[in-house]
Amino acid sequence: MANTRKSITTALKLLISVILIYFVYTKINIDEIGNTLEKSKPTYLVIALFFFLVSKILAAFRLNGYFHQLDVRLTHKSNLRLYFLGMFYNLFLPGGIGGDAYKGYLIKKSFEVPTKRVVSVLVLDRLSGLLLLFVYACVLFYVLQNPVLAGVKYLFILGIPLAVLVFWVLNKRFFNYVFPVFWSALGYSTLVQLAQLISVWFIMMALGIEEDKVAYLVIFLVSSIVSVLPLTIGGIGSREVTFFYGASLLGLDETISVGISVVFFLITAVVSLLGIWYHFKKVELETTSQH
Repeated sequence: MANTRKSITTALKLLISVILIYFVYTKINIDEIGNTLEKSKPTYLVIALFFFLVSKILAAFRLNGYFHQLDVRLTHKSNLRLYFLGMFYNLFLPGGIGGDAYKGYLIKKSFEVPTKRVVSVLVLDRLSGLLLLFVYACVLFYVLQNPVLAGVKYLFILGIPLAVLVFWVLNKRFFNYVFPVFWSALGYSTLVQLAQLISVWFIMMALGIEEDKVAYLVIFLVSSIVSVLPLTIGGIGSREVTFFYGASLLGLDETISVGISVVFFLITAVVSLLGIWYHFKKVELETTSQH
């Protein structure tokens, strides 16, 4: 019964992804996107790939900080292998076990730690990243020169300390067993999302985009938040729709906007493929004795 439910859920997500992608690509000129990608500058794409890879390494360090609070003291190298395997599963094996679910299963199987706590740190790791996406989005919305936002800009600045305070209270109240790494996790999240913003900046440089860079970065941050929602396969479709409508709302070129999304997905796929090695070669969970 559980397998049937999982198969139905996966099929629905795949269907939604296909519908959203079909919808977006009927609204834009695909040939124009192809021409834009063909003219892209490889050097900038390599730099964008590098910063995305850096963001994922930093994210793995953040997660390992949470694991250490559960007395699951993985070495950074071992945790990084597990992290890349999780990325591979999330993007390329949607019908199988999800990346986070597999990490949780392996940790639970290898260490004496309550399932609830393993699940909690995996969720907190995601929420920490989401919080910084929200913070950066608020900052960029504030600096964005758009008449529609003129009267509500102060709300974005007020939203930052409020969001951090709410997250702090939730951690303190319900997850005190990992609270000692609250600020370090937030620090890592700051660097993770900054590295991804730099990656997108270089994608825009590669595509020859000279104007409205802040607006495109805002759309990227909003799309990253939307793509976390478990509605599609690996955020495919939902990110493209967000880039399309975000560009429309902000008066930008929808084709260029979706082009940024396509390149970002391709970079994500390339980095996620690093995990295929650990799909065929068992991940050994090595631990450190450091406390």
